[in-house]
Amino acid sequence: MASSASIPAPEAVQVLVSLLADDSSAVRTASMSSLKDIAALNPLLVLESCATVSRGGRRRFGNMAGVFKVMAFGVHALDKDDIDPAFMAKLAKIATAELISSKEFNSDWQRAATSLLVAIGSHLPDLMMEEIFLHLSGTNSALPAMVQILAEFASTDPLQFIPRWKGVLSRILPILGNVRDTQRPIFANAFKCWCQAAWQHSIDSPSHFPLGGDVMSYLNSAFELLLRVWAASRDLKVRVASVEALGQMVGLITRTQLKAALPRLVPTILDLYKKDQEIAFLATCSLHNLLNASLLSETGPPMLDFEDLTLTLSTLLPVVSINNDSKDQSDFSIGLKMYNEVQRCFLTVGLVYPDDLFLFLVTKCRVKEEPLTFGGLCVLKHLLPRLFEAWHSKIPLLVEAVKSLLEEPSLGVRKALSELIVVMASHCYLVGSSGELFIEYLVRHCALTDNNRSDLDILSKRVEMKIRVVTPGELRTVCEKGLLLVTITIPEMEHVLWPFLLRMIIPRSYTGAVATVCRCISELWRHRSYGNDMLSECKTHPDIPTAEELLARLVVLLHDPLAREQLPTQILTVLCLLAPLFPKNVNLFWQDEIPKMKAYVSDTEDLKQDPSCQDTWDDMIINFLAESLDFIQDADWVMSLGNVFAKHYELYTSDDEHAALLHRCLGILLQKVNDRAYVSDKIDLMYKKANIAIPTNRLGLAKAMGLVAASHLDTVLEKLKDILDNVGQSIFQRIMALFSDSFRTEDSDDIHAALALMYGYAAKYAPSTVIEARINALVGTNMLSRLLNVHHPRAKQAVITAIDLLGSAVINAAETGAPFPLKRRDVLLDYILTLMGRDDNDGFADYNELLRTQAIAISACTTLVSVEPKLTVETRNHVLKATLGFFAVPNDPVDVVNPLIENLITLLCAILLTSGEDGRSRAELLLLMLRQIDQFVSSPIEYQRKRGCLAVHEMLLKFRMICVSGHCALGCQGSCAHNKQIDRIILDQLFSISLSLPRPAGSLISSEDIELSYSSLSSLEDVIAILRNDTSIDPSEVFNRILVATLHGCSVALNDKIKQSAEGAIQAVVEFVSRRGRELSEFDISRTTQSLISATVHASDKHLRVETLGAISSLAENTSPSTVFDEVLATAGKDIVSKDISRLRGGWPMQDAFYAFSQHMVLSVTFLEHVMSALSQTPIVKGDAYRVEDSQVDNNIENGNLQAAIFALTAFFRGGGKIGKRAAEQNYASVLSELTLQLGSCHGLANSGQQEPLRNLLTAFQAFCECVGDLEMGKILARDGELSENERWINLIGDIAGCISIKRPKEVQNICLVLTKSLDRPLKYQREAAAAALSEFVRYSGGLGSCLEQMVEVLCRHVSDESSTVRRLCLRGLVQIPSIHILKYTSQVLGVILALLDDSDESVQLTAVSCLLMILESSPDDAVEPILLNLSVRLRNLQASMNVKMRANSFAAFGALSSYGIGALKDAFVEQVHAALPRLVLHLHDEDAGVRLACRNTLKRVFPLMEIEGLLALLNTQSFLSDHRSDYEDFLRDIAKQFIQHLPSRVDTYMAATVQAFDAPWPAIQANAIYFSSSILSLSDNHHILAIYHAQVFGMLVGDLSRSPDAIVRATCSSALGLLLKSSNTLSWRAVSPDRSDSTSRNHDLESTPNQQIQTET
Repeated sequence: MASSASIPAPEAVQVLVSLLADDSSAVRTASMSSLKDIAALNPLLVLESCATVSRGGRRRFGNMAGVFKVMAFGVHALDKDDIDPAFMAKLAKIATAELISSKEFNSDWQRAATSLLVAIGSHLPDLMMEEIFLHLSGTNSALPAMVQILAEFASTDPLQFIPRWKGVLSRILPILGNVRDTQRPIFANAFKCWCQAAWQHSIDSPSHFPLGGDVMSYLNSAFELLLRVWAASRDLKVRVASVEALGQMVGLITRTQLKAALPRLVPTILDLYKKDQEIAFLATCSLHNLLNASLLSETGPPMLDFEDLTLTLSTLLPVVSINNDSKDQSDFSIGLKMYNEVQRCFLTVGLVYPDDLFLFLVTKCRVKEEPLTFGGLCVLKHLLPRLFEAWHSKIPLLVEAVKSLLEEPSLGVRKALSELIVVMASHCYLVGSSGELFIEYLVRHCALTDNNRSDLDILSKRVEMKIRVVTPGELRTVCEKGLLLVTITIPEMEHVLWPFLLRMIIPRSYTGAVATVCRCISELWRHRSYGNDMLSECKTHPDIPTAEELLARLVVLLHDPLAREQLPTQILTVLCLLAPLFPKNVNLFWQDEIPKMKAYVSDTEDLKQDPSCQDTWDDMIINFLAESLDFIQDADWVMSLGNVFAKHYELYTSDDEHAALLHRCLGILLQKVNDRAYVSDKIDLMYKKANIAIPTNRLGLAKAMGLVAASHLDTVLEKLKDILDNVGQSIFQRIMALFSDSFRTEDSDDIHAALALMYGYAAKYAPSTVIEARINALVGTNMLSRLLNVHHPRAKQAVITAIDLLGSAVINAAETGAPFPLKRRDVLLDYILTLMGRDDNDGFADYNELLRTQAIAISACTTLVSVEPKLTVETRNHVLKATLGFFAVPNDPVDVVNPLIENLITLLCAILLTSGEDGRSRAELLLLMLRQIDQFVSSPIEYQRKRGCLAVHEMLLKFRMICVSGHCALGCQGSCAHNKQIDRIILDQLFSISLSLPRPAGSLISSEDIELSYSSLSSLEDVIAILRNDTSIDPSEVFNRILVATLHGCSVALNDKIKQSAEGAIQAVVEFVSRRGRELSEFDISRTTQSLISATVHASDKHLRVETLGAISSLAENTSPSTVFDEVLATAGKDIVSKDISRLRGGWPMQDAFYAFSQHMVLSVTFLEHVMSALSQTPIVKGDAYRVEDSQVDNNIENGNLQAAIFALTAFFRGGGKIGKRAAEQNYASVLSELTLQLGSCHGLANSGQQEPLRNLLTAFQAFCECVGDLEMGKILARDGELSENERWINLIGDIAGCISIKRPKEVQNICLVLTKSLDRPLKYQREAAAAALSEFVRYSGGLGSCLEQMVEVLCRHVSDESSTVRRLCLRGLVQIPSIHILKYTSQVLGVILALLDDSDESVQLTAVSCLLMILESSPDDAVEPILLNLSVRLRNLQASMNVKMRANSFAAFGALSSYGIGALKDAFVEQVHAALPRLVLHLHDEDAGVRLACRNTLKRVFPLMEIEGLLALLNTQSFLSDHRSDYEDFLRDIAKQFIQHLPSRVDTYMAATVQAFDAPWPAIQANAIYFSSSILSLSDNHHILAIYHAQVFGMLVGDLSRSPDAIVRATCSSALGLLLKSSNTLSWRAVSPDRSDSTSRNHDLESTPNQQIQTET
């Protein structure tokens, strides 16, 4: 047992006290906690140490607040027997000396000093008070502090203060009159605390409440002074503090004095309500106390009549509305507290005067002042549940009062009224007609919009009163929530709500509330108490809407798919529920169709992205209604529904889009009705109700007429004719037209536009078999021409659209088998062209609208051009003349101009397709049109050239489509002479067309130049003809002479200024090479290639360059391709080194050459293989080549060969098209393997500072991905391609391999075969790339068979590679062998891991540990057992690594090994566990979260092997599972207890390992070791352990560790010292009494150097 002599407790306490001034708050907190624990055991020792350091004051010790707090705790911990009055007096003087030495107040150290004096007072109140009384003089600067101490003492210990209150008052009152204003709040606060203490004393000890006559006299005097003088002070703080104090004193003074004070006190309190919110809250608290004292006194009747309270209550009412809903977090708490306090005041009054208060509140609610009305409603809402019984008889009055406020305009009042209605509903006040009235009130406000502000006229008043403005949206939300709450939670309201809510669907003013109403109906249905009787009840209420009215209203309200509160979904749900109200046939259809419609509108975000969703949804609604009517099959019911639709026009404004849908709904209904008179009547009504001045309404009307015309065409046409005949014929219109041209124009435009659209949609929807005569009648007379007298752009658009619809109707008729020609089609075209022009008086018209009109007109022209009969020449020319000028329209606005140009090009193509009788005539027409477009193609303005070229391209495509048909016009099958003649004609025409195509601006080609070009071409053709036909000439001789003279120097001929000559030369070269190319020597091939490349470089014409590249391709195809490719690559490499290829004018010729090879049917595969071969033979970096001569290195970088090959690949993949893609697919494995290896090489270059090769290779790799369609691999490259860190690019290659394995599993085997050979390459980075890819491919090699064996063999061989990256990647690959094969190789892989755990490279060791974790998941026992102990030892060594991942993985792997530590190896493995256990426990709270988790999981696995129940129980505790340090320290104490109890023989070993950890490199582990060892020592009773370690650990804590530079170590030292001193093993020190006579000398160093010590430590 450690004796007290061996435990330097005083030194430990001195260390802890010195740590109170530490720079770290954690250290200060820990030391204070330990000192408090020690003080509980030996308070005198702590107090003496603290008293010693406090002698120097704040200047000598930096944390006097902490010292005073510890001393206060120590004083509280003293037993009565230990109380030394002299020592307590000494401490009191220390505290008061500090207090009087400063003029400041309310700082931390002063509050701590106050707490010390209060603690002394708890033992020796008289001593403390005497010390305070010494300084209670009016001239003492510490007077406020002394008074504050007395206030704190009263609040802390009322039972000891109140008996001595008389002495306090006797000393305070004489100086009270001389207190300065700045100090008065402190004195007032003291009186408040003293009075509160008196109240508490009366509660705790009512039989000994010592308020004698003297105290009452003093208190009355103080009350009068506060009331008459201080409460009237000009200083607001003084007034507020005085009112607070008076609020506490009113319950203590006599009734007589209180009653006399009320006339002055009440106005004083009410005056404070004019100030800010916080002051108003304090005033309300005082007022509440005053009301309780004056009204609820047990000693007499109320001192105030209700009439006396009216002013107070009137003042309180507006306070309810002051920011009671503030969203400001700082104001919210005070506002809510004040709101509740005001309600308590009213409740106090209500308990005494319930009837009077009710009448008062009702009266105030009727006053036309918003604050009073609002406040009254809020108070009623609050008090109604609390005064329910007293107010029960007042229900009718309350209902009438609420009724009188239903029309109140203020939104704030409406909100309060709505909340009150909900409260009334919860108490079943809403019954009968009044209940329906209030529900209707809620529904009305559910329909509010944010634009609806009916109380703007009083907004300024509310701002002035600081009442927060209530928005319509907030009011709507309150009403919606309230209505739903009433519906769902109050069953008694069901009889009021149903079927009354159905009435709320129809009124126009409640349209915005339909979503909420429908939801409430759905909730009622879900919670219904009387089942299907709900629907039958509807029929018993005559005022409930009929089924027809509900359907008509709800279908139209479906219009907006994006409406708030999911309106369409709510409506469709209600329709499903109400289906039994409708004819029974429709029920099943709705059950099937409505879910589909709900699904369409369910995702509003998707709908917002679809610009056509509104039209689609409207069509779905019309189809839904149409099919519903088909299922109903009840003509009378349908006509009744039509009557309702007609009545519902009054529910929608003319500019409401719902009105347009209503037109269409009525139209589809009339389509189903056979009564012509009914239809005619409803058509008349529809037209009268339509506001045709609004385009949306006009369009809805026209579509509705079209729907009617599908069944009643003649009726509709008669109505339209009648309207047309009566345009402008009414007396009113004629009178207005005399005075206003604008009236006549606008009114006429709207009518004509509407009529035109109605005619158009009538033609569109009418049956194709009956429209011919009607259209002919319309077009054949002057009826249509009367519609053309329109001026407004929208009206013009409507008329043009109508003509377009007529044409479309003719086309549809032809498609349905009823074709007919459109008479006077040319006249209609003329109408359109006239309408799209600008009128003379249209200068004010919107330019954008004009362009839209013209775009619609051109589209309509396209429609009319496409119908029979064909255009005449005159009409065609007229149309072209009127429209071609649009090519010159300015480019802005783009969204309007682009559709115009697209429609124009479509029109030109339509004219070309429908005009002409044969190929020649169409070719002539094309020639004519191209010549007219030429002015735009050759325009200097870019957008005009672009439009012209686009038009030419589209027209040529159309021409080729109609001319190259492959069929003889005379009926011949196969090839025939007629076709050849036609072909010649077509070619003739195309040649003529080509001559007419525009030339570049400024270029002039004379007829002589053209002839010369043709002569040159003919000469070359003659040479070829001679070689073919004249057998007397030796072709080889001619060939040799031409080859030597021409091929070697053909670049000049190929670049002839005469284009035709150059083309002829190219053709000749191609012909020579294709015939005799195999006779060329390699030198000749090389020279010829160079000449052709030179010609390509100098070719200024793009076409000639393409032809020359074709010649190079022909040379490669017919000679030695590798020679040609080498020359091209060499030239490309030189260009890359010597030129900026990205800025070459006309592009880089070599890139075009690569494109040509990639698109060549024969050469593409060969060229790709050649480039891959060139890449594989390219050495890269000096530092990368272990077995490459220095002279061979970097040459390829300097001459550009590597870059050329990479650029060639990029061009091949991007420009190869289908042919290049097919070649890449055929060579996928070799290409991908080489790209992967080069990725490694280029990353090596990037590490040496050469970034460009890597960027170019990534571009090539991306191009390859795009070419073969591996988009996912492309995304991987784009994400991580340029990350040059070693591990990042290795992971990139692994990701690529994984992507390939998933997307292209058939290619994996071929790729792996290439990569296994690549592991023997001399370049380090290429070997690393190969290893990275193979290590990932192994994972997907389950079906590769022998290839897998070869891969495993290669990987095992290269785990000894010179590159650490290769070693770890090979190991990583070995552990990823598929599970179906891994058992075969487990022993081999484990042997490799065991060897690499001792690798010299840390990254390899880390990989080995990680791989061990993976392999152990599936390893059999016989593979692990032979090396179990070796693995355990190596893992324990790695657990001390500085690498956090190494530590985490080694701990985790050790836990995984526990699965094999059974059977014969159990005892040996448990020994390993005991050896590792201290480190596991210490690292359970490692700085790294991963290490913590690994240790936690490992302990869970190894504890069962130790077979100790207590340890297993710890695994489920919060202290073990938590990451908080306090919980971890609890765990250390718990596990130390288990070790001492169950493993006493192991404690010595654990302690030795733990003490060694004091020198760990991690401060957190040092701290853990300190606390763990201290926990063991504090709990152990083993004399051997204590003798060895107790003094050692205690000495280290008091010595070096307490001066550690790390705060966590110092803080833990503080906690550990407290732990050791509290332990039961060191009881003797607790009796140590400080020798106060020697305290000064013994603690001299502690007084003088605490701050210096801390500075030295830092």
